[in-house]
Amino acid sequence: MKTKLNPSTKIYVAGHRGLVGSAIWRQLESRGFTQLIGRTHAELDLLDPVAVREFFDSEQPEVVILAAAHVGGILANNTYRGDFIYQNLQIQQNVIGESFRHGVQDLLFLGSSCIYPREAKQPITEDELLTGPLEYTNEPYAIAKIAGLKLCESLNLQYGTNYIAVMPTNLYGPNDNFHLENSHVLPAMIRKIYLSKCLGLGDWAAVRADLKKRPVAGESGTGSEAELSALLARFGIHADRIELWGSGKPLREFLWSEDMAAASLYVLEHVDFADLYPEGSKEIRNCHINIGSGHELSIRALAELIARTIGYEGEIRWDSTKPDGTMRKLCSVDKLHALGWRHSVEIEEGVARLYEWYLAH
Repeated sequence: MKTKLNPSTKIYVAGHRGLVGSAIWRQLESRGFTQLIGRTHAELDLLDPVAVREFFDSEQPEVVILAAAHVGGILANNTYRGDFIYQNLQIQQNVIGESFRHGVQDLLFLGSSCIYPREAKQPITEDELLTGPLEYTNEPYAIAKIAGLKLCESLNLQYGTNYIAVMPTNLYGPNDNFHLENSHVLPAMIRKIYLSKCLGLGDWAAVRADLKKRPVAGESGTGSEAELSALLARFGIHADRIELWGSGKPLREFLWSEDMAAASLYVLEHVDFADLYPEGSKEIRNCHINIGSGHELSIRALAELIARTIGYEGEIRWDSTKPDGTMRKLCSVDKLHALGWRHSVEIEEGVARLYEWYLAH
């Protein structure tokens, strides 16, 4: 099987501090790659086309991994709709466009499984793309990601580039976002259940330490106990219970971020665009690759797993007046398996690992 990378390949990882980007960066480093390029948002604003062009002019990367995106959960996606479509389109346009202009032959674009129709047939194969309406709450983000994968596909077809789009399922792992308002479901649950446990034990030192590390609504743990209790109650965190959005019934698939990184590098090294469609096809489309575990569990079961992992004995209440989002979105990973890659970390192990990471960071 071919491999396109060697330790001296100059690789730009856009979003190298994020959940997936940092995992990809660590794996590249551990494998001896020495020419890695990363820029923080403060160093390079990917929304700025002039800055991105100047960066490519000076660095001239040979391979690009686009793991940067403007992301969030249901609340953030539904509230900041304009930000989600504009910023993601702009990031993609700038990074993919400059990669093309600068002769980058191999690029990996990371999308999201939310690109598929709300009522897609399950498990969702890549061919379900654009067969029906999207989930309303994250439609702007999904449309941006669809545009990104179509940009990659179209450049490949017209110019012979090798820009591969991968669509991960729900990811979690080291460097996750534990913000109580705009994080994804799994890290948010870990933090809520942990803080509720601390309140139940009367462990105010732990509560204050948590808020100092990750301030909430400007509060860094210096307020009175009454003020902190009132603040956490706004997010459904109480001494005897937590309140979570929705019914708990939706089913979700989760993938450990370091598995996602391993899959990304496997695809980048061993897969060409020509491997992703039947030879002689008249209409070439849906050449992206789903990346996931192929396993799902309900949000309620996830909450119970996290509670067991943390040793939480309080009540878990569900607010069914809040939206559930898509009820089920299990992705088919048949294409990925056929290409030769499978995940290794199951959800029970991953939750335990992420909780340990959270406490240590």
